[in-house]
Amino acid sequence: MSTFRDLKIWQKSMDLVTDIYQKTEGFPDSEKYGLVSQIRRSAISIPSNIAEGYGRNSNGEFQRYLNISMGSLFELQTQIEIAQNLEYFNDNEGGKMYELSREIERMLSSFIRSIE
Repeated sequence: MSTFRDLKIWQKSMDLVTDIYQKTEGFPDSEKYGLVSQIRRSAISIPSNIAEGYGRNSNGEFQRYLNISMGSLFELQTQIEIAQNLEYFNDNEGGKMYELSREIERMLSSFIRSIE
């Protein structure tokens, strides 16, 4: 029996969350309750909504939660860019996270279309 943990999109999203947590450790203390908190919440929302939607046992509900994940992903992409603009991420770190987020975006888009 498969679970949401078997979904590649959930696994990649979890990798992104882990990366986000590790890379935001070095942000200034003044961002602890600002950008760090927001970036982490957006990142956590992606696999969390995939998992919650999976458990709803309805394609319509699953699709709704996948769309929520997509919204969180777009928020995260914006926040990654903000962090890069503020030089909290170096170009390499920010670039890698952004590319992983784009890969997840493509996977999410395809997955949403596949269950319509």
